[in-house]
Amino acid sequence: MIKRTLYFGNPAYLSTTNEQLVVEFPAPKEGSTPSPSGRAGEGSTPSPPERAGVRSVPIEDIGILILDNQQITITQALIAKLLANNAALITCDNSHHPTGLLLNLDGHTLQSRHFQAQVDASEPLKKQLWQQTIVAKIQNQAAVLGMQNPSGDLFKAPDKSLLNFSKDVKSGDSDNTEAKAAGYYWKRLFPPFLNFTREREGFPPNNLLNYGYAILRAIIARNLVGAGLLPTLGIHHHNQYNAYCLADDIMEPYRPYVDKMVCEMAAHAQVCHTSEVWHTSLALELTPDMKKQLLAIPVMDVMIDGQRSPLMIAAERTTASLARCYEGKARKILYPEMSLKS
Repeated sequence: MIKRTLYFGNPAYLSTTNEQLVVEFPAPKEGSTPSPSGRAGEGSTPSPPERAGVRSVPIEDIGILILDNQQITITQALIAKLLANNAALITCDNSHHPTGLLLNLDGHTLQSRHFQAQVDASEPLKKQLWQQTIVAKIQNQAAVLGMQNPSGDLFKAPDKSLLNFSKDVKSGDSDNTEAKAAGYYWKRLFPPFLNFTREREGFPPNNLLNYGYAILRAIIARNLVGAGLLPTLGIHHHNQYNAYCLADDIMEPYRPYVDKMVCEMAAHAQVCHTSEVWHTSLALELTPDMKKQLLAIPVMDVMIDGQRSPLMIAAERTTASLARCYEGKARKILYPEMSLKS
């Protein structure tokens, strides 16, 4: 079953009853001025607002919940039920970018056994898994670049240089082929006049990429927990301040799907530019419509192991295959393969 992604960008009161997420939208009070912070008074307890409308969604249908307004109130009972159903809860900051991720601590019946297998994984195994991950990522990047820069032929083909990079990846990517491929990839992905540089705080469409990657990270982290794995313990990423090292590892071959979507969004944006100044900030602003498109990432069609599947289901197969690798039951992670026909 494909779990739903719910996004809340307006003030709301979220609670639960009868295993349902209940959404209450506040009725505007005549002559009143809402608090800029959207918080209750000092020491007070938030109470349900006067209702303008009420909706409900079965909690078991929810995969990701995104809270993107400072005047949203959510009850502890609802949070507990969401986590019990392995839903990922994302909170956004004042600039409307995801800033927090809350996940279930007990997502699998054999979690202790899977944790132990993950902790005991040998360095050669982790290096092989990272090699597979980077090869899959670069091959998907090659497909995306082939779509964005067709040669003019009737049939598009993956970028040959990136395919050659993918063949050079060694165990553990000891030569850092990923970085070399990335340098080539980002220089050619977007139109030249954008003068694009991939930087987290850089000019658009970096903002769209960041938002899409945050959603993707939540999808992968949720499925890692569902597979009984610890998202913190990576196969390559080891930042002591990063609670989602493994999620950041496993999402790498999925990033090109976000890149492809952002390329399509950029192509449809009305971008004004001159030889001296380019104005993408307004044309590629993270608008509600842009967010709506990016929220479709979990249901994107992908090909994995010869079968077409929604991305969220593919991620579940990927994380389950990783658990099997840790246990010695498999030697290969299942990753999606970008189709040039999509």
